[in-house]
Amino acid sequence: MAEKFDVIVVGAGMAGNAAAYTCAKAGLSVLQLERGETPGSKNVQGAILYADAIEKIIPDFRDDAPLERHLIEQRVWILDDDSCVGSTYRSEEFNRRPYNRYTIIRAHFDQWFSKKVQHAGAMVICEATVEELLLDGKRVIGVRTDRKGGEIHADCVILADGANSVLARKAGFRPELDPKDMALAVKEIHFLPQETIESRFSIGEDEGVVIEMAGKVTAGMMGTAFLYTNKESITLGVGCMLSDFKRQTVTPYELLDRMKRHPAIAPLIEGSDMKEYAAHLIPEGGYDAVPQVYGDGWLIAGDAGQFVNGLHREGSNLAMTTGMLAAQTVIELKAAGKACTAPNLSAYKAKLDDSFVMKDLKKYRRAPAIFHKNPQFFTTYPELLSKAAQTLIRVDGVDKRTKERQIRQTFVARRSWWGLISDAFKFWRAVESK
Repeated sequence: MAEKFDVIVVGAGMAGNAAAYTCAKAGLSVLQLERGETPGSKNVQGAILYADAIEKIIPDFRDDAPLERHLIEQRVWILDDDSCVGSTYRSEEFNRRPYNRYTIIRAHFDQWFSKKVQHAGAMVICEATVEELLLDGKRVIGVRTDRKGGEIHADCVILADGANSVLARKAGFRPELDPKDMALAVKEIHFLPQETIESRFSIGEDEGVVIEMAGKVTAGMMGTAFLYTNKESITLGVGCMLSDFKRQTVTPYELLDRMKRHPAIAPLIEGSDMKEYAAHLIPEGGYDAVPQVYGDGWLIAGDAGQFVNGLHREGSNLAMTTGMLAAQTVIELKAAGKACTAPNLSAYKAKLDDSFVMKDLKKYRRAPAIFHKNPQFFTTYPELLSKAAQTLIRVDGVDKRTKERQIRQTFVARRSWWGLISDAFKFWRAVESK
């Protein structure tokens, strides 16, 4: 390990694998360090893979990647205690090759991705914890691991070590985690026969469905829930902000247990065998929570850089894209014979700003603060929408004009005219470009 590498990548998740693969493919000497037993060993849960992001890195990934189902249907549900109001988009366009999104099992996919990294020429070492960054003044010159002779040097270190990113915090590159910027998500995988899943969701072989949920399913906390289909299992879960969990008495697992008993969800997982449970942190502070992402000899990618679009529940595509852009920045500097100094590595930030990553995060810059301060979006409005739908659908001899008047009166009674106008404006500000 006395050898010096062009790049050291810390972490073997989506961002780390994307960075390591891109650098190795370009001929750079790459060392990737992962503290888990194997890449993906900490990610037992299912996830959604966005084809566009991985295709830019490995164009022929569909040939042998462990993909579960391609998604042809998106449902959005707003839940109160015992009902849901929602919308569905299903299209044959998403059922035509090349498919746009897939469900995956992260443990399987991460191991496949890691093999690609190794075949590209990178050295991958697992069960290696990076204890700290090696510094020459303020410049990062390598890492110190927990292994014997564990000081390893590199021209650039790419930190892709997840939402907690202990290394970046210890080095002072980013502040301590703020509970209002972090969500805690809990997931379960429920196993069912493939035929049962396809029957319940009205899908064919290899076709999949994703359901995004909000409302009282999060018990008044800022968060969302989700469910999607794998080949022989269903992944479901719920996540809320850490700051909200600190104020509540409900535990994450209790929240998930309530979700599973909801009348709209229980029939979908009836008779299933729950075999896997996982909890993990998700950075959802948005644009304003993104730290400094470059400096002398270092770059930050993926969850470590807070690159998650919480409103659209997009994370893996941002992770892969930021990992790829970090790698491309180093590759270009190497090709030009330039050192990995902060001014030179600032090209990474320019690439980010020009990508969908920062453009989308900036568009929803106001959303985290607005939704966090207005719990009525997760409590009152789901109840009002459910009541309105029930009133309109019920046939009871009352004319429709009277029903519409009753709905208006109910909304005004709960929120007042000023409250409704104010909430509409807040919602518009949350989703409108800044």
